[in-house]
Amino acid sequence: MGEKYNICLDVGGTKVLGAIFNSKDEIIYRLKKRSKGNGASADVEKVIIDVTEEMIRESGIDRADLNAIASCAPGVIDQANGIVLFTPNLPWKDYDIAGAMRKQFGVPFFVGNDVNMGVLGEYHFGVGRGYSNIVGFFVGTGMGGGLVLNGQLYTGHLFKAAEYGHMILDPEGPLCNCGQRGCLEAFSSKQGMSAYIRQQVARGRTSLMADAVAEGVFRSKKLVRALEAGDQVAEEAVDRACHWLAVATGNMINTISPDLVIFGGGVTEALGDLLLKKILAEVDRYCLPQIRSTVELKCAALGDDSILYGGLAMIKGLP
Repeated sequence: MGEKYNICLDVGGTKVLGAIFNSKDEIIYRLKKRSKGNGASADVEKVIIDVTEEMIRESGIDRADLNAIASCAPGVIDQANGIVLFTPNLPWKDYDIAGAMRKQFGVPFFVGNDVNMGVLGEYHFGVGRGYSNIVGFFVGTGMGGGLVLNGQLYTGHLFKAAEYGHMILDPEGPLCNCGQRGCLEAFSSKQGMSAYIRQQVARGRTSLMADAVAEGVFRSKKLVRALEAGDQVAEEAVDRACHWLAVATGNMINTISPDLVIFGGGVTEALGDLLLKKILAEVDRYCLPQIRSTVELKCAALGDDSILYGGLAMIKGLP
């Protein structure tokens, strides 16, 4: 019996990451492609299929040795049937992505919420190993949440749980893509920070980020460069994002009493420990000391690969 391979995909609002895992759970090939989240469903599907096909072709693996494919999507996922019910940052609604992928590749296909999969990956392969109750915040184009409770990924009724990126922190706050105002995502995601920077530039303030946010969200590397240059508007956007993340973290600590809170996603990866330091400076104000004292706060260990490893965990049937 020959080597069997699993392909795991991370589909975000602006990019698709892919990795091929061998039977030892090692990444032997990876690929990253930009995607546009404002096209039709079929366009995003085409990018996913094209990335998968290119990975098979360029890595040289035999299609007959492909075991399974797993992918994430941001939003509410019917995990049992592989249907994306709603995602605020991609053009999918009640979309049968699993059917399309199984038809194309003829192997089992798994799909889950992106941050659920990121937390699952960190729980089994990263910083979450050894913990039983985990709250995850993944800061990217949007803001996702994922929960491990009593040693198992918690997805709630019909896989819809942990959308606390849309907990409303200020009912009169900025508009979110979900249609509400004042969600954590509207303050603390790349979209939220970009909107703040655009607003300040429109008021006549100067920022190195002006061009980066003119037509959408910035790339994380540009934010890092602006911060290094002492860009005041960029610093305010990050401080504002971390303030509301601290408030949300305090709320989740009081609600769940986790033993670990994980911060992941592209923005966290780019900013290093800066985001965690800013959250740690404030979070104690927003939760009970007796609960806070038994919680650790850490950055994700797997970086861009958290969700890819979560896909592998789904394929392997890990809880």
